[in-house]
Amino acid sequence: MATTNLHFLQNPFPRPTFSPNRLLLRAPKMVFKWGCSNGSNSSVGEDVFSLTSSSKCDVDYLGESTKGDLNVNLQHLDIFGLDGQATLEGPIEQVARLEAEEAGGLLRDLGISSPSAARLSPRGIFCSRTLNLRSISAIGYDMDYTLIHYNVKAWEGRAYDYCMENLKNMGFPVEGLAFDPDLVIRGLVIDKQKGNLVKADRFGYVKRAMHGTKMLSTQAVSEMYGRELVDLRKESQWEFLNTLFSVSEAVAYMQMVDRLDAGAIPADLGPLDYKGLYKAVGKALFRAHVEGQLKSEITSKPELFVEPDPELPLALLDQKEAGKKLLLITNSDYQYTDKMMQHSFNRFLPNDMGWRDLFDMVIVSARKPEFFQMSHPLYEVVTGEGLMRPCFKARTGGLYSGGSAQMVENSLNIHGDEILYVGDHIYTDVSQSKVHLRWRTALICRELEEEYSALIQSRGHRATVIELINQKEVLGDLFNQLRLALQRRSRGRPAQTLAATNMDDRELTESMQKLLIVMQRLDEKIAPLLEADGELFNKRWGFLSRAGLWDKSHLMRQIEKYADIYTSRVSNFLNYTPFMYFRSQEQTLAHDSYSHYCSEQNGISTNKE
Repeated sequence: MATTNLHFLQNPFPRPTFSPNRLLLRAPKMVFKWGCSNGSNSSVGEDVFSLTSSSKCDVDYLGESTKGDLNVNLQHLDIFGLDGQATLEGPIEQVARLEAEEAGGLLRDLGISSPSAARLSPRGIFCSRTLNLRSISAIGYDMDYTLIHYNVKAWEGRAYDYCMENLKNMGFPVEGLAFDPDLVIRGLVIDKQKGNLVKADRFGYVKRAMHGTKMLSTQAVSEMYGRELVDLRKESQWEFLNTLFSVSEAVAYMQMVDRLDAGAIPADLGPLDYKGLYKAVGKALFRAHVEGQLKSEITSKPELFVEPDPELPLALLDQKEAGKKLLLITNSDYQYTDKMMQHSFNRFLPNDMGWRDLFDMVIVSARKPEFFQMSHPLYEVVTGEGLMRPCFKARTGGLYSGGSAQMVENSLNIHGDEILYVGDHIYTDVSQSKVHLRWRTALICRELEEEYSALIQSRGHRATVIELINQKEVLGDLFNQLRLALQRRSRGRPAQTLAATNMDDRELTESMQKLLIVMQRLDEKIAPLLEADGELFNKRWGFLSRAGLWDKSHLMRQIEKYADIYTSRVSNFLNYTPFMYFRSQEQTLAHDSYSHYCSEQNGISTNKE
């Protein structure tokens, strides 16, 4: 059956009107059939539309697969009064604009929010690398802090409490210490050799640092790290705070550094340096997780720890009904997973569905990141109590423990960039699935909502700082030219121009003195404003995604490198539909100033005319 591909502009519901200047689609009465059949793509208006299959797909001009795109069957175009090329009369730019306006009006009439509204909000989905969601055959999800978001103060606060109790039992002095979630943010790096917590820019240069719980001055940071870059491959020194699960550990460690510096740690614990202290804190926190008291407390009263999201199950339901195979791949054990998923999902699903009905495959105790790197034995979970039996091949609808990502690919016959994996851990979830398997990736970072709002509130502050810095730069350029003139004259050489060479010495030095005083006063005003930049997000560390006024943080560099898209919560997909084409934005470069030059030249040319 002949078809024409509708790859980018896919609005299957044109308004049944005519315009005297252009031909519009008159919508016939149609029946659209939605749903999944044996896990395959849904049949959509089977006589009018068809889906591009894997065997017939191509790549578009952005290099993305056209698999999953909707097509119009040509033999039905006469119903719409169109010719065989499925074209609309007039210049395509004008036609596209008018059709977009008309489709937007239809959405407003139907009470459906504009897709652009979601993009320009704290709950937007932001794109680092172009991704055609229609071409994705399977979507895998992590659970903790991805499908289930915990109240950080409650969850990490209890983890901290158990950690400190274990440290106390080991002989460490913990009296008087309390959990302070504002002490750290995701994306910081622990320097285990120096007992510091640092924030680095995208190149690895340290911009802010804290020793124990005390922030270091800019001068101290420069002296300590001026010749050293943060290199996450050097695991013996650096520990990256990849996830919100890192908050409790980092707070406990920095507080214990203070106790170590104060000489409060008993000598019978052995000679401890900062690295040994980090191991002790990590051991205490690990025991809190392994011994099960923490998870037992959470599962007994999940409402105290979990922030419900009624939209989340509906977003996954849309994806499933669009033909995506949904996978749950979590490091948590089955009993914990089942209790938390029941609490977070079942009450929001329609028609007595349970959370298991959403997923084509569930894998617990996955042992990520090794799940993406190597093969482990696979077990099938066969009872509600979590009893297991060995299994050699996974099947659709199964519940498993262990295994590997390669096993998932083979079982589903879906590979590489046909799979999107969504998680909150930049290394365990996002980096390793991309590096080893070339899966497409999405990072969940709940703090983005708070940061986005803080950035909006900080626009006036940042504009003031930028204006002052620009003033300083203009004055600096002028001062440097006068300084060069003075330097050349003092060496008996002519200055840049004859007038500069013959300029009175007193006039030259007075001009330089005034400029220097003004620049020093500007510096005095700029410095505290720069220090305060980002304090609406965190008073100590500033914004999550930035290191300084203009540069990106080390975390943001990791996100851009490994996450194709990133957003604050999974339910944000609800506003984008399972058919979204995410296109990355233009990346600015240092020499993009050419555009300003061109504008100025055009302005000069216009003025001359």
